[in-house]
Amino acid sequence: MGRRPTGKPTSFDIAYAAGVSQPTVSRALRGDLSVSKETREKIERIARDLNYTVDKNASSLRSQRSNTIALLFFEDPTSDDSMINPFFLAMLGSITRACANRGLDLLISFQRLEDDWHVRYQDSNRADGLILLGYGDYDLYRSRLDKLVEQGTHFARWGSVRSDDSGSTIGSDNLGAGRLAGEHLLSIGRRKIAFLGHATSRYPEFAHRYEGLCAAMRDAGVEPDPSLQYDALTTEDAGYRAASELLASKKSFDAIFAASDLIAIGAMRALVGAGLKIPEDVAVIGFDNIPAASLTSPPLTTVQQDVAGAGARLVDTLMAQIARRAGPDVRLPTRLIVRGSTVPR
Repeated sequence: MGRRPTGKPTSFDIAYAAGVSQPTVSRALRGDLSVSKETREKIERIARDLNYTVDKNASSLRSQRSNTIALLFFEDPTSDDSMINPFFLAMLGSITRACANRGLDLLISFQRLEDDWHVRYQDSNRADGLILLGYGDYDLYRSRLDKLVEQGTHFARWGSVRSDDSGSTIGSDNLGAGRLAGEHLLSIGRRKIAFLGHATSRYPEFAHRYEGLCAAMRDAGVEPDPSLQYDALTTEDAGYRAASELLASKKSFDAIFAASDLIAIGAMRALVGAGLKIPEDVAVIGFDNIPAASLTSPPLTTVQQDVAGAGARLVDTLMAQIARRAGPDVRLPTRLIVRGSTVPR
């Protein structure tokens, strides 16, 4: 809450008199709209009363580049204690290499929806910009992105490439990826294809994968069955529960396209537990090509995203923003990795 005034007035003295934090004082004195009008006016009045003047040298130092960027992981539920989606762990290596190639330092932290991480970043001045990985429910997350845009924060994020103004986005061609999965399943004679994963605007990447699957089916003259879509988030347990619900429904299906490898791995466990053979009875495709995908029995067919390209693009896009050069959003291509869960080996 600051400190008692001593000698020449400082922002800490103002914070003490106003009963707020020193970063709040800094934001208020530079006119930041994240500080309420009432608090801002109170801080400005105390600053005038104390004859406080901004230290121009310190302000100049703060405005200089730190040569550091911050990488924020969205905290995901996982089967271990990492709380990081395995796909993003794979992307971490490419981001680290891209930073090293540019001579940049990298800070790594978590972002939680209940935290004001968007405000803390502006207060810290420890990094020149942000890379955001993961977001949970996009409808809730969007307000945080809007705040970053409003504050003028430099940031690039991995996610669904959308036609909105939520900052620079790098992502996979999820519609095309869904088509790849659908076309493969159709090519091996599957027609009753279930999709495991949320398919709404709250989870746009999953929704686009489902849309791509449905488009491939319709192009082949097969009408998708909406009752074969079951919600699931990115965990093995969610995949197991969704597949168990599908099995309990007694609906006929001969293939599963899961929105992530973890969902697919959980679904395979449920199928085997029900006495079904993979791929003879049910073919299964995942998404991400995490290391565990090649270790399942049978090995999991999956869609691979361009992890190396993603890391480089995220860093390049962020640095272009920092240099005040606008860059377009980027959709990266994907490729299908065919293994034993769809084609017996």
